[in-house]
Order: sequence, then C-alpha cells, then structure tokens
Amino acid sequence: MRNRKSSLATLITLMLLGSPIITFAGEVNVYSYRQPQLIQPIFDVFTKATGIAVNAVYAKKGMLERLQSEGVNSPADLVFTVDIGRLIDTVDAGLTQPVESAELTANIPASFRDPSGHWFGLTSRARIIATSVDRVKEGEITSYEELVDPKWSGRLCTRSGKHPYMVALTASVIVAHGMDAAREWLQGLKVNLARKPEGNDRAQVKAIHSGLCDIAVINHYYVAKMLADPEQVPWANAMRVVFPNQDNRGTHMNVSGVALTKHAPNRDDAIKLMEFLSSAEGQALYAEKNGEYPVSTAMGKKAGFHNPLLASWGPFSKDVTLLADIAANRAAAIRLADQVGYDF
Repeated sequence: MRNRKSSLATLITLMLLGSPIITFAGEVNVYSYRQPQLIQPIFDVFTKATGIAVNAVYAKKGMLERLQSEGVNSPADLVFTVDIGRLIDTVDAGLTQPVESAELTANIPASFRDPSGHWFGLTSRARIIATSVDRVKEGEITSYEELVDPKWSGRLCTRSGKHPYMVALTASVIVAHGMDAAREWLQGLKVNLARKPEGNDRAQVKAIHSGLCDIAVINHYYVAKMLADPEQVPWANAMRVVFPNQDNRGTHMNVSGVALTKHAPNRDDAIKLMEFLSSAEGQALYAEKNGEYPVSTAMGKKAGFHNPLLASWGPFSKDVTLLADIAANRAAAIRLADQVGYDF
C-alpha cells in the first residue's frame, strides 16, 4: 500500500508541476551490491527496448538483512551481487526462488549457474596473478600452486584470507586438490607474505609499485579501473598480468550474478531483465562498459564484443569447475584461513 501511495503522490506532483508523464509497460525493482555506474547504463538500454522501468537500490552491505526484515512485503524482485559467496548466502537464507528459463539455460554455461535455478552468473572475473615487471621475469610464475615456492618468501601481497574473493580461490584449491593440500597451500601463502593481509585488490598492486612486494593476487578488472584513474596508472604499469594454470585446470573464475527474490512482486518482468542481461546484447554491454568477461565468450563475440584491454591479453584457459561446488566449500575455506592464522 505504501508503494501505491508513493506512486500516486509522485503522479500528482508531476501533474502540478506540469511535467510530462512517462508511463512504462511494467517495472522491476533491483537490490544491488553493484555500483550504479556499472549497471545503470545497461538497465537504461533494457528500458528503452522493452518499456519496462528498472528501479535500483544500491548498497555496500546489509542487503540480506534488509530482505529478511521486509519479508513478504519486500518490493525487491532481483538481487545483484559481486561474488558467488553473496549469492549463495542469499539463497541459503531462503530469500530466492528458482527460475526455469530455456533462454537462461542456453545462454549461461552450467559452471556459472545454480543447478536448481536459484542464481545465475552474468559476468565472469579472472583471479589473476599480478607480478612486478621489474623484479619478476616473464614466465617465472605460472600457477597458483607456485605462489608457495620458497623463492617468493616475503614477496607476496594479498587481501584478507577471509575476504570472499580469497575464500572462493581457496575453495577452488580444495576442490582441485583436497582439504589437506589446500591447508598446506594456504600455510605456504602465509609464509611468503610481505605484510599482514590488508586492503583491496588495487592496494596490492600499489604495494608492487612501491616495492613492498613483487607478486599479488587480484581480480583482472581492477587493472582496467586503475588505468582509468590518472593517479593509479603508474600502479597498473608496474605489474604484468599472469593467467595462472594454463597447463592444467585453468584460471579460477568468479562471477557477478543475479537471483530472483522469493516474493518478487514483478516476477515476469524480472525474468525478462535476467534474460536480457544473459543475451548477446546484454553480455556485450557488460564486457564493454565494465571490463569484465561475458559468462559466454562466444556470445560476446556474436554481439561484436570488443574490449581493447581484454583483447590485448588474448584468450586463456578458464577453470570450468562448477561454481556451485566451489561455493559448497566456502565454509571450509574460511575455517582453513582461521586454522593457519592467515590474517595473523
């Protein structure tokens, strides 16, 4: 009722002000962890093509708690997150519903969607190794496993071992090598750290630029972000991009993704938006505007996808392990970080 009153009040205000009234064929309400500038332009294209308005609420944290408190009265139709962990947390809280869509199934590879249809990846991000162009030779490190080599002692920088990005990487190591090997690997990372884990991914590259460390683990799209900031361009130029594990399982990939809320009031229109974002056009827009990889590279090419920076790095082999399997090992990965005292 509150939403209807608010809409009516807005309509009356527009009439009193003499403003033109814009009508829409429908609407979708989005709760998003993604920053407005990253997805609003894509929503605008969808609205222009379909006449369906997209109303978005952005937040850095607290979205799950907000959905829980709103319950059946929540206006949210879709939740957008920036990591598989946050998607799974929303699903595990019972705040989503499954979606059956032939279009989503065809567009999004099985490794990037929930087998039960509760979440879907929209873009993929590579967890790359950043190396100093001055102090690390090209080809000197080629895998995540080599990060624990004693020659890198005191030369490695990472963010917290319990940050979702690092948790997902550790979980992928558990899936690939087993619990004991993953614990040994994480202990080896800790031994090689140049400092206590701190800061975001860009802070790790800044540390390479300043000479504090020689190697870091980051998401690939931060390179694009740094190159777009004059102050941070020297940081990006101080590092070399390495796509790990090209001779075996491939580079670990995470996703930004979407889930349909349990009580979505605009379910049909919300699914239309999901399908658009998974389409060739939607995937190309994501890649071109945000520097992220389409969940389906082939679809991106069909849509004329071209991002000069990504193209300059060339193709690479991606880990096709089901993200659902990696997500299932997140809790174990966090326990390992505690057991080895990764964050000191």
